[in-house]
Amino acid sequence: DFTLDYSWNKFSTMIGMAAHWAQKRGKKTLLGGMSPIDPNWMQMMIEQKVLDHIDAVGIHGFPHVFDQQWKGWDVNIKCIKEVMEKFGYSKEIWISEAGFSTWQNDEVKQYQEFKNVLNADADRIYWYSLKDLDPVNSTVGGFHLDEREYHFGLKKTDETKKLLYKLLEKNGLEQVKHQDYIQKQYRVKTDEKYTLITGGAGFIGTNLASRFLSEGKKVMIYDSLFRDGVEENLQWLQKEYGDKLIIQISDINETRILQECVNHASEVFHLCAQVAVTSSVTNPIHDFNVNLNGTFHLLEAIRKSEHQPSLIFTSTNKVYGNLQDVKMVENETRFYPADSKIKEYGINEKIPLDFHSPYGCSKGAADQYILDYSRTYGLKTAVFRMSCIYGPHQFGTEDQGWVAHFLISALEDKPITIYGNGKQVRDILFVEDLIDAFMLAHKNIDKLAGQVFNIGGGPQNTVSLLEILNTIREKAGKEMNVSFEDWRTGDQFYYVSNTSKFKEATGWQPKYSVDKGVEHLLKWLCENRNIELPANLNPTKEIAI
Repeated sequence: DFTLDYSWNKFSTMIGMAAHWAQKRGKKTLLGGMSPIDPNWMQMMIEQKVLDHIDAVGIHGFPHVFDQQWKGWDVNIKCIKEVMEKFGYSKEIWISEAGFSTWQNDEVKQYQEFKNVLNADADRIYWYSLKDLDPVNSTVGGFHLDEREYHFGLKKTDETKKLLYKLLEKNGLEQVKHQDYIQKQYRVKTDEKYTLITGGAGFIGTNLASRFLSEGKKVMIYDSLFRDGVEENLQWLQKEYGDKLIIQISDINETRILQECVNHASEVFHLCAQVAVTSSVTNPIHDFNVNLNGTFHLLEAIRKSEHQPSLIFTSTNKVYGNLQDVKMVENETRFYPADSKIKEYGINEKIPLDFHSPYGCSKGAADQYILDYSRTYGLKTAVFRMSCIYGPHQFGTEDQGWVAHFLISALEDKPITIYGNGKQVRDILFVEDLIDAFMLAHKNIDKLAGQVFNIGGGPQNTVSLLEILNTIREKAGKEMNVSFEDWRTGDQFYYVSNTSKFKEATGWQPKYSVDKGVEHLLKWLCENRNIELPANLNPTKEIAI
């Protein structure tokens, strides 16, 4: 307490004696981190002979959190070194505490500050901290008096990995320094327009971005990189298209950044989502914040912008619930509807909404907000209620892209778990066909605004899980280790999209059959995972579309 020890004599005597006796016992000593970093205080410690018993000097820094007038690590370290050299001392300098709070969801800034620390001219570094502080606990200053104190971790309290943790886990310490695709916030020029794709680093977003970029259009990908593996998609796009690609790594709920990005967009494709039913059950708050809250913030950003760009939103067939009112018939490999019209054409948009999971609720509510903002505010919005999409750039985790998941498991001899009896039927759509639908929707948005469309492979591209496993066996030339578990809550025995409404409005028609689409994805996976192509596939064979 410097009010009781203004000249720091008592402090210096106490610390100096403690350090002296520690060294006598063979221990090395660190003069604990000064914060703020003050060369005048350092000189005072030298003049009072404290450094005679010190092996290393520590400094603390929390740039742009607690240290608002930050000059940089090297500037601060240099001034401490100069004071020591002036008095003939040469001690190690440690950064004994540094960190960045993500209380405003700025995980990119946390990465950048960590990278800055790694590049500092310090002999040792301590980073604070591994996990966020549990909100039931108090900080040194008190209970929730400063929310920044609760968000310094590399992981959240629910074990969710932040961007920096995932980069360290995947790339290691040295490679973390060289993730060039992670940039500071992009500042747009007033005359610049681009296609804005939220969630654009994902599987569908990557394919959509590639289509626009290949046609010479500038694209901004807005993504938090929350999902594992998506950074590989960003790197691929950056390598392929260079400066035509703009990357904004931010959370969908960072409203200030989102507004700026929307202000310069010529059109918006809203693909950002928490996509797994199981994840929505285990973490419904995150599901709500991404799927519904994020969509609402995007709609508001569009409404407040001067030119109000068009918006196409990817919803889900899960908004129809488990379709228990549709009577089913079962044969050896699949379920199918007893109603001959549904069997022939699929499920249309007139089926009542019936949400059966937090995921269904969040996507369904977002779906309805999108439609209502068109009715109420005249925004040019359209909704795609999508079935199962598959294709290149899909990483195939069990919850996210089951066709790719089955293929990868087969190629890598990993077990596959089927929930239910495997006879549940879906219409699967190859991603290139979906991109064609996006382009047509964008082209015809004046006519389609305020409408919802079921989008999938349709009745001509239906498979049960058992049937797709047989197709994969034939294509991959491998037997698979398949096990069965209980049905998941709300799972649909049968969902096939009736795409007639969109076809009549735009002339769209899927080009890829299930057989050709699966073969195309299989070849892409082998090439990108360095797996030898199955012998029964001819690598020189052209794929007909």
